[in-house]
Amino acid sequence: MQQSRLPKIGHGFDVHKIAPKFDESRPLKLGGVKIADRITLEAHSDGDVVLHAVCDALLGAIGEGDIGEHFPDNDPKYKNICSSQLLSHVSEMVNKKKFDVGNLDITIVAEVPRMHIYKHGIRENVSKTLKISSEEVNVKATTTEGLGSIGRKEGIGCYVVALLHPVN
Repeated sequence: MQQSRLPKIGHGFDVHKIAPKFDESRPLKLGGVKIADRITLEAHSDGDVVLHAVCDALLGAIGEGDIGEHFPDNDPKYKNICSSQLLSHVSEMVNKKKFDVGNLDITIVAEVPRMHIYKHGIRENVSKTLKISSEEVNVKATTTEGLGSIGRKEGIGCYVVALLHPVN
């Protein structure tokens, strides 16, 4: 069966719990950007929910499962790994399948921290890691208006939609 050369869409989601105590050795990173707030997320890796959701969206678009299949959270080699490394690996997988990232639409869901001052840096970092124009990366942030676990400041989540174009 011949592989379709149509554009592909992928959706990613990730969420991590906010740790009860801040750990200086594990500061909050979102989209590869260190966030000034004294927040640590509980995770096997660095817990970057933005980059994890981007990975899942890209993997979904190319039909390669999810981040947990490629970087299991019970594998010691991924303990505290920088999620930018994971995204670089996923980007190589996308390129091997002969696709380019058309655009990403990222929505960060968090009561804390306030994201407005970090959105530009996240956009720039994600585009740099994927080697695409920053114009192809959109970053939005929202809260849950105090509802649910994110609203109670127990975690941070992220949704991503990715569009991939075939490379001729």
